[in-house]
Amino acid sequence: MAFFAKSVDWDNERHTLKKIREKVFVCQWRIPTESEFDHQDSIAFHVLVVDDHNQDIATGRITPQGEIGRIAVEPEFRGPEVYQALFNALLNIAREHGIPDVLIQCALEGVNYYQQQGFRPVGKVFMDAGVARQNLSCNLNHFNLERVELTH
Repeated sequence: MAFFAKSVDWDNERHTLKKIREKVFVCQWRIPTESEFDHQDSIAFHVLVVDDHNQDIATGRITPQGEIGRIAVEPEFRGPEVYQALFNALLNIAREHGIPDVLIQCALEGVNYYQQQGFRPVGKVFMDAGVARQNLSCNLNHFNLERVELTH
């Protein structure tokens, strides 16, 4: 199966992006709706991943400051190919907009994994929607896209 990532506009694709994020974050992970959707959505660059049947299966965003987030993938499609397509599109957006460093927030159990991808911890651990998280940063030249395989 092939997967295609495309840049989309929040105003035009809001319904589709929210549907995927609500299913993954609000229903599955039980993140409060008010925490999931924020003011960044209207200014961020969004990516939508579809399969070869044009079924919407994943989304993610990158802010103008380079923060990658809101990575939501339908459970049955979680695998390296989908994450490759999604991250490749997000990193291309960063390059197109001259964003040299990307940032990501992850749960503490994911820190070691992201360090293997080229990220380094930034700042202190903090709580977000009841989850202990760490900010991590990576220069685009050091990001190892070939090893991206997120599980959550």
